[in-house]
Amino acid sequence: MGLPLISVYLFALLIGLCLGSFLNVVITRLPVMLMRGWRNEARASLELTEEPSPRFNLTTPGSMCPRCEHSIAWHDNLPLVGWLKRKGKCAHCKTPISAQYPIVELMGGLLAVVVVVLHGATLSALFIYVACLTLLALAVIDLRTYLLPDVLTLPLLWAGFVYQLLFQPLLLSSSVIGAMAGYLVLWSFYWMFKLITGKEGMGFGDFKLLAALGAWVGWSLLPLLLLLSAGIGAIVGVAAQALSPRLRGQPLPFGPFLALAGWICLLVGNELMALYTSLLY
Repeated sequence: MGLPLISVYLFALLIGLCLGSFLNVVITRLPVMLMRGWRNEARASLELTEEPSPRFNLTTPGSMCPRCEHSIAWHDNLPLVGWLKRKGKCAHCKTPISAQYPIVELMGGLLAVVVVVLHGATLSALFIYVACLTLLALAVIDLRTYLLPDVLTLPLLWAGFVYQLLFQPLLLSSSVIGAMAGYLVLWSFYWMFKLITGKEGMGFGDFKLLAALGAWVGWSLLPLLLLLSAGIGAIVGVAAQALSPRLRGQPLPFGPFLALAGWICLLVGNELMALYTSLLY
């Protein structure tokens, strides 16, 4: 392996770590921003006076400890380095800081390297990497809040169409069918489950996420994507309830498993299908 290629991978890793750091901001702040917006809309519809609140978005206020609200120094905000340097604790109040932060940063870096290894340093690879980052954000937000925000799933859907139009125009029709089929499959499952049990088996955000993934991978990979997500979800669900009795009977978000299956299909889906076909015939 030549030095230039190693340099490309290192550069991809560093950029990915930085984007993973920003992704943590999106993951922690976007649900709060949405909740505040919904609350203000509700108060406006009821003709109530809007409650004054400090400005809060992805850039304001600056990074701070969620416990003591002490500002985090720039050198403690460096991806991975800051968390490791402080041994996962706030420099001011010594409160443990969630392992989510270094994990998401590391995932951002590793995904960047994997995408470059598989697809090269190309514009199409950049599209795929942004899709992978969006799936990472959606997975963690769903784990934390049971939300799959439209502000992420709908752009992901349209980006899938744009990707096919730019790089695989002959597969655009497969992309459109994949989006429609993805939505309808989970929508149908939702209503069948509700009619049989009287309960809601999943949220509408799951429909939109599978539609977005269908736009990216096309209808032909949807069966593989559903098989992977359902299989991984079943294994994790059974293991989690066996290891932690307090989780028994608790709802398990489906978004993270769709995201994981989406990564697999985006990165190596065609290769898996080719392998399956060769083994079958």
